[in-house]
Amino acid sequence: MKKADALTFVVCETSLGWTGVIGSADGLKKIILPLKSKEAVLGQIAGYGCKAENHDIACFSELTDRIRRYFDGEPVDFADKLDLAGSTRFQQKVWLTVRSIPRGETRSYGWVANQLGLPRTARAVGQALGRNPVPIVIPCHRVIGSDGRLGGFGGGVEIKKSLLQLEQSV
Repeated sequence: MKKADALTFVVCETSLGWTGVIGSADGLKKIILPLKSKEAVLGQIAGYGCKAENHDIACFSELTDRIRRYFDGEPVDFADKLDLAGSTRFQQKVWLTVRSIPRGETRSYGWVANQLGLPRTARAVGQALGRNPVPIVIPCHRVIGSDGRLGGFGGGVEIKKSLLQLEQSV
């Protein structure tokens, strides 16, 4: 992992609240899902190791524009380069598979496991998705239980439900 001083970040307001983006020279590292206050997002960013002087609006202006549009319900492409240093090969395979799930559709944890050729790993898929550092870009909210239950989500089940409803609106 790169040193914290090599990280840059930005905070932006969306229709669902304040969000944050952290990146390195190698790509996008972290997206903080919408929170009620800018201060709450800045607290998470500081906890990630970013320093105030690493705030760089210009570095992420195009991405933050797409994030705002996404939360406004527009179909947006997130083909961004990712910096997944520190993650396992299994996690990366899960995340790559989940990136292929089209907007407005869902798949089960078992489906992801089957796509990987590892049909008995649905629980491990769920654990990998729970460690997804870039929700929305890696749309883990599109993965649900085989019985239709939403399952867990880093931003909470209510946000997961909101994101799925948002994607159905188009």
